[in-house]
Amino acid sequence: MNILCVIDSLVMGGAQRQLINLAVGFKERGHEVSVLTYHSFNFYKESIDEMKISILTIKEPNYLIRLFKIRAFIRKKNYDSVLSFLEAPNFICEFAGLPFRKWKLVVGERSADPGIANSYRLKFFRYCHLFADAVVANSETNIEMIQKITPFFIKNQYHTIYNIVDTNIWKPSDNYVVRKNKKTTIVIAAGHQYSKNSRNLIEALNQLTDIEKSLLSVKWYGSDRHDKNDSSYTESIELINHYHLNDVIEFLPPTNNIAEKMNDADCCALFSYYEGLPNTLCEGMALGKPILSTKVSDLPKFVDEELGGYLCETPSAESIGEVIKKILSCSNKQLIAMGKHNRSKAIILFDKKTIIDSYLKLLQNA
Repeated sequence: MNILCVIDSLVMGGAQRQLINLAVGFKERGHEVSVLTYHSFNFYKESIDEMKISILTIKEPNYLIRLFKIRAFIRKKNYDSVLSFLEAPNFICEFAGLPFRKWKLVVGERSADPGIANSYRLKFFRYCHLFADAVVANSETNIEMIQKITPFFIKNQYHTIYNIVDTNIWKPSDNYVVRKNKKTTIVIAAGHQYSKNSRNLIEALNQLTDIEKSLLSVKWYGSDRHDKNDSSYTESIELINHYHLNDVIEFLPPTNNIAEKMNDADCCALFSYYEGLPNTLCEGMALGKPILSTKVSDLPKFVDEELGGYLCETPSAESIGEVIKKILSCSNKQLIAMGKHNRSKAIILFDKKTIIDSYLKLLQNA
């Protein structure tokens, strides 16, 4: 097949990483693969170049002109299938197929934002999925949310396919030392935005006892979005300084070596208000790490309480504080056992071959 993968850009994001994983997987199966973006950021260039996958970028600041340029581009090419991720690229590809198309179109939902139920604009984007052959989400939670908004869709148009994690690459390190420097190290890998709930995490850390704080190190790897409507990074830094928590939590820049950082840690965490299916926690499970998280997405379905980690009842500071205290009270033996349990589940849940097969089946037969 000649497959086109479409997304807004190749910045370091969960949706972008999964699309690249799929593009590489399709290429490894012998298919012709191209990636189309409309912003020039390219964090994943090295991975794509290595597989000789072509990157096509249509840079056009005017939204309407961009819509028609991409439509014209897709329609004049001889693609057998198009796979798009995220709401704007999905809409562009759905529009490109009107009034008819010869290619299969599969669109991917990647964020279970409950706000879609209250936004006419976001609802409109979901209604346009009528013009796709299949709608894929990476969690059952997300599919259920979309079904409530679009009850008139055919049920077999919806599909849940979890994230790819190559467990031959994302695997436990032989050099891992439990609680190095006698501290429990928690790694969070996420960009800074309000939905990631850094404020309540910091409030939770402030409520710990001095002894608990001295036994903990939280390392957050992620970039500031520099969004005028989202000042979470700046506000969080101010709050850390206000509570004198600089020895407890660090905000660090994004890194290409996040697997190494996570492997050195004792636990992987994310305390978001909502998520599609967070790559970082799927990868943390594959690395054999206990998981701390709010009860978002499908995490309650596969993070087994106490056996694989701890889940917050709510995204509140009090609930976050409770799970942090629980992980601090675990013995080294318990941490290792949790990690092994999660690794076993990740090998089954996020198997690369199974997931590539599922997408190819849709792209061929949707």
